[in-house]
Amino acid sequence: MILALLILVGCQNQEFEKPDGTVLDWESLRGHWVLVNYWAEWCKPCLEEIPELNDLDSYSDIVVLGVNFDDIQGQELIDLGENMGIEYAMLAEDPGPEFGWKTPVALPATFIVNPDGNLVEARFGAQTEEDIKELIRR
Repeated sequence: MILALLILVGCQNQEFEKPDGTVLDWESLRGHWVLVNYWAEWCKPCLEEIPELNDLDSYSDIVVLGVNFDDIQGQELIDLGENMGIEYAMLAEDPGPEFGWKTPVALPATFIVNPDGNLVEARFGAQTEEDIKELIRR
């Protein structure tokens, strides 16, 4: 009985809050490639890759999630994302600690999770649609 309880506790699903207060159920992303992209308003390469990430997020098998490096929250984050042209979902909190990921020391940083939920790679610098598609095709 105790072993079963420990297994259930270990399997609890992670949920992450979005800036509008809604919750993203991480388990709902199974079956998709997930790109967790760390960005900041002052980061020029971050700005340059936004259109590429918007395009990637339009694919049915890819989900892009933005994490603001400066910890901007709520309506301020929503407004900033709109002003910067971010069309993909943003998270109000960094999911990295839940998964044992180290906080990036350079931006932009993109953590790539495969459809099984495993971290495949962390990439630094602006990503292109072609770079990501090449990784996914491997």
